[in-house]
Amino acid sequence: MRTLFKSSLLLLFMLPMSFFAQNTVSGTVTESATGLPVPGVNVIIKGTSNGTTTDFDGNYTISDVSDEDILVYSFLGFATQEVPYEGQSTIDIALDEDQATLDEVVLIGYGATSEQDATGAVEKISAEEFNKGAVISPEQLIAGKSAGVQITPPGGAPGEGATIRIRGGSSLSANNSPLVVVDGVPLDQRGVSGTRNALNTINPNEIEDFVVLKDAAATSIYGSRASNGVILITTKKGKKDSPFQFTYDVKASIGNITDKVDVLNAEQFRNLVTSRSNTDPSLLGDADTDWQDVIYKTSVGAIHNLTATQGFENFRYRINFSNTEQTGVLKTDYYGRNSLNIALNQDLFDNSLKLTLTSKGILEDNSFADQGAIGGAIAFDPTQPVYDPTSPFDGYFEFRDGNTTNDEMRLATRNPLATLEQYYNRGRVKRNITNLKAVYELPFIEGLEFNVNAGFDYAENEGRNSRPITSAIVAAEREQFEEYFNINRNLLLDTYFNYKTNITPINTDLDFTAGHSYQEFFQYFTGRFTNPNEIEEREPSINRNALESYFARASFDIDDKYLISASYRFDGSSRFSEDNRWSGFPAASIGWKLHNEEFLVNSGVISKLKIRGGYGETGNQEIGPNYGYLGIYTPSVTGASYQFGNQFYPTLRPEEFDEDIKWEALKNYNAGIDFGFFNNRISGSVDAYYRQTSDLLAQVPVPAGANLTDQLVTNVGETVSRGIEVGLGGDLARSEDFNWSLNYNITFQENEITALSLGDDPEFFIPQGGIGGAVGNTIQLWKTGYDPYTFFVFRQVYDQDGNPIEGAYVDVNGDNAITEADRQPYKKASPDYFMGLTNTLNYKNLDLSFTFRGSFGNYVYNNTQSNAFIEAVTVTPDDYYANVNTNVLESNFVDSQYFSDYYIQPADFVKLDNLSIGYNFPFEEVDFRASFTATNVLTITNYEGLDPEIFNGIDNNFYPRSRNFVLGLNLTF
Repeated sequence: MRTLFKSSLLLLFMLPMSFFAQNTVSGTVTESATGLPVPGVNVIIKGTSNGTTTDFDGNYTISDVSDEDILVYSFLGFATQEVPYEGQSTIDIALDEDQATLDEVVLIGYGATSEQDATGAVEKISAEEFNKGAVISPEQLIAGKSAGVQITPPGGAPGEGATIRIRGGSSLSANNSPLVVVDGVPLDQRGVSGTRNALNTINPNEIEDFVVLKDAAATSIYGSRASNGVILITTKKGKKDSPFQFTYDVKASIGNITDKVDVLNAEQFRNLVTSRSNTDPSLLGDADTDWQDVIYKTSVGAIHNLTATQGFENFRYRINFSNTEQTGVLKTDYYGRNSLNIALNQDLFDNSLKLTLTSKGILEDNSFADQGAIGGAIAFDPTQPVYDPTSPFDGYFEFRDGNTTNDEMRLATRNPLATLEQYYNRGRVKRNITNLKAVYELPFIEGLEFNVNAGFDYAENEGRNSRPITSAIVAAEREQFEEYFNINRNLLLDTYFNYKTNITPINTDLDFTAGHSYQEFFQYFTGRFTNPNEIEEREPSINRNALESYFARASFDIDDKYLISASYRFDGSSRFSEDNRWSGFPAASIGWKLHNEEFLVNSGVISKLKIRGGYGETGNQEIGPNYGYLGIYTPSVTGASYQFGNQFYPTLRPEEFDEDIKWEALKNYNAGIDFGFFNNRISGSVDAYYRQTSDLLAQVPVPAGANLTDQLVTNVGETVSRGIEVGLGGDLARSEDFNWSLNYNITFQENEITALSLGDDPEFFIPQGGIGGAVGNTIQLWKTGYDPYTFFVFRQVYDQDGNPIEGAYVDVNGDNAITEADRQPYKKASPDYFMGLTNTLNYKNLDLSFTFRGSFGNYVYNNTQSNAFIEAVTVTPDDYYANVNTNVLESNFVDSQYFSDYYIQPADFVKLDNLSIGYNFPFEEVDFRASFTATNVLTITNYEGLDPEIFNGIDNNFYPRSRNFVLGLNLTF
């Protein structure tokens, strides 16, 4: 049955297989240095596809071995061994470490280097280190894994993307996310319309590793888009000379919210309303409704992966199909994904030409829930029922004028469940990322390669959202709807030479790269909508921009001790005028491998010691969808016409522009040390950096009449960031049966605006951070000398018992009056330091791992509490009452105190993000692994709100993250 099953799969993929059974060989493969078994070693008959891999205990069995066959034993990090078959029934192998492959290769952009030769701040995170569980968004795999990389998980919406910041970001109004490069294709930093996360096209199961480029010495080869760091994602490929393998992997999950916003229950609400003299208790209902219970549910999901892979001498392939379905904890929320991933490698002309084709196709379906229901559930009267048999709104209870007519109260909160269930919002994204890479070793110069990388990223998005006229939200005579259609296209062509040689007279290895890159981005958007009672066609919107680049890098390794690297990129962007279109981005770095010096080379303690330093310049051109230097005219919509006589004419509205806008420029200084002790059983690195961003792209106010608007994105100001990053790792135990490794990282960071305005006013600031409950009000500011996420508040005065005194604030300027001048910068949302800790234990076939993350020195403005004041409950413009946070019973504020620092709360936290246990069952014909994973397991914090991990520091209508439990099964044939 086993042979028939394998044969059927091979025929399916049109691949040959030999059925000439001869002899059988078995044995054990161990590590020569320690005697420990080595699982996963490829054992293959040379020149054939007949082979196997060692199990967890290093054991293998291979059949169909004939006389004069040669058995090849290979595994990454070990020297390959070849053993002639001479009739032995048992062959035990001890593999030696291969120093050439043990020094792991890392990508650095248009090339690769070894870890010991890297002079920039570069970190590789391999699949073995990834977070476990039912991971949908790829960035979740590396949360907490790298110093200097802060990944803030999204809210609870399925498939939603996390916020990624490398060294805190460098801009204000421009994009602060890193450039992401997938198999050599840089993705559009603006994202893809219609998808919750542009990275969801990449199946997490198919990712081989991430490489994070942090400093400009490493990132400047990407020039104009690298100010916020670069993440290189490499997907899995087939392995050379490996036997056919088929894998089925499934992960099933369930999840629930861990907490709810503390609001008044029905009894508390009735007591508060009846205790006030200016209220009408007859407006209260007879129900006892927990509206948060009404809108939330248990989420369920499953991820299926089917993978086939095989490698021959000159050809190898990997094919993966994945199906993902996940519901949200908020009712009506759904994410679905079907993806096909293909990787083909072909070597031609005696391996002088290497071709690699990767293609990732995805069909993504979304049902977007109306997240306004979250705020509605907090504010809706808990004494009212969910349903009303007399209601004209599909039977949902809604506040009506006098509660007797069919007219809804326009200003009243809407029924949260109706908000969800009467809302239809479906979208489908079809996307493909494909690239073909060719590497040709030129015959006339040894070590010279010519590389061509051609790729495209194409996506179509179409969808519709609507509400029926029976919805209380719709104030029109027809269904409210919108239909849309988008196209996103990204084309790439890279051509470059790479030359590697050894300059023998001076014992120097040279690695030189030079080339050209062209990338074009295109976006198209159209659709139609009701406005308000008419159907209007949306004017098609087209945006196209391009980048053309020339780049070069030279790296020298002198006597295997001294490292020198320099790069230069010359970028031109169509987003800027001809006067500002081109700019150069240089970088240089050095390193010293002290462990290769005579005084350390034979050290029994120090196995690695390298110091390095670098300087580089990068840019940022992500200023939004339009060309900032060109005047844009927007056609008027229906109803916005100008009258001449009896005729109405549509108009063109000129938009703001700055003809002198240019690159945002960043200068980066980095110094680091890498170390390892006791044959690298304990290893780590320390980096210190200083970054200065000038010609800051920021949206600032401009004087009336100076432009076509009072707000303009232009080059103004400067920011400085500095920090220290520490990464530590160690094998605390290493034996045949028990292994224990621990990895820890911590990052200290500081960001500051050092210049902001075009003038010299030291008190100039720009309000930021809009808050709920007060239209147009803000709680943060940009101001010279402060972090970009600093809060802007009055300092609350307290009585002798520690209770806040309503309306009493500190008179900062001493003028005996509380005015806007007494509102002060205070605390910030960004942390002083954050950390991650990963622990992995293996005992025989059992493994256990967990990941902690922590953040310290950060604060959150609790907007759900600041909306809680007594007048908000008992005084409404129509005859209804709204619920509030239970904090109203503590503060006893009668009127709103939105700008009090009473609501700025410490948000330090430690989270047990991930806990996983697994077991490998050792069967002869099938490798079987079962695992159980819990995510978002535990949060330790003093923050009074729902979750302390809020990226911008304003807690308002937050979609709660769920705690998930995942059962995983993996079968490999």
